[in-house]
Amino acid sequence: MQASLDIEALNQQIQVDSAFVEDIKAATGNIIVGQEYMIQRLLLGLLAKGHVLLEGLPGLAKTLSIKTLASAVNADFQRIQFTPDLLPADIVGTMIYNPSKNDFTVRKGPIFANFILADEINRAPAKVQSALLESMQEKQVTIGKDTFKLEEPFLVLATQNPIEQEGTYPLPEAQVDRFMLKVKIGYPTKVDEREIIRRSISGQTEQKVSSVIEPSQILKARELVSKIYMDEKIENYILDIVFATRTPETSGLADLKPLINYGGSPRASINLAKAAKAQAFLNRRGFVIPDDVRNICTDILRHRIGLTYEAEAENITQEDIIDKIINTVEVP
Repeated sequence: MQASLDIEALNQQIQVDSAFVEDIKAATGNIIVGQEYMIQRLLLGLLAKGHVLLEGLPGLAKTLSIKTLASAVNADFQRIQFTPDLLPADIVGTMIYNPSKNDFTVRKGPIFANFILADEINRAPAKVQSALLESMQEKQVTIGKDTFKLEEPFLVLATQNPIEQEGTYPLPEAQVDRFMLKVKIGYPTKVDEREIIRRSISGQTEQKVSSVIEPSQILKARELVSKIYMDEKIENYILDIVFATRTPETSGLADLKPLINYGGSPRASINLAKAAKAQAFLNRRGFVIPDDVRNICTDILRHRIGLTYEAEAENITQEDIIDKIINTVEVP
């Protein structure tokens, strides 16, 4: 009885404190046309303390969406354009020699901001990409002998071009796994693209977005997200899905075993749980339901499943495998 009262009280609190979500969607909608799914996933990462990797062809408003969201949250924003000649020090900073004092001082790089846009992250080689690893995982940066904590909220929003394109480098698996979500962006519809043309011609896309909330509200919302109730049945459902990517034969999916090289790590289970709670918050609920898990499952797992040569030869994708798992694993 007490638990149901607590959930009801949390529901009422979330109804009030999640109102800013609609404000953000309205503010970004004035600039961005037809990318509601992408904006929703960016908000999901922001609330669940997870980094987001956006993949899509150039010109699909990935950079504009991230920049617009940062403006709406009134957060410190830095854009890093990744290129083949970029150095790790260009991201995290370096030690500068000061002749007058005869010693070295730290010059901080652009990583010291709330929102980091790592634009076209896969156009730089692995050594540069790995410069982000400590900041993404530990929320800190080490320069020389000094370690600096990064200010919260801290979020890396990276864009990448499909790896089949010229001049791209595949991201190291260790770094890809640190992104909570990998979201694939497609072309807009004809109706949306017509509106995009009209706004571009009129200069509407160049308008500045006014901030609708402060970073402190995001931190408060994150605390609420962590309190959202998740039943043990939902936890077991998440585990069943993740374990099906590792040992599909134990889940009645023996036909997938030759197609999967490796499955989701424990980080996949953790991120599924966190993102499911954030999804419940976006739906203004104080508890997680199976649909929350199913809704975010593909974006959480697509970059955590390795395909065998057999799967690639048969043109089977991670999305195909995830769909089959979701449709087979019993829903609580």
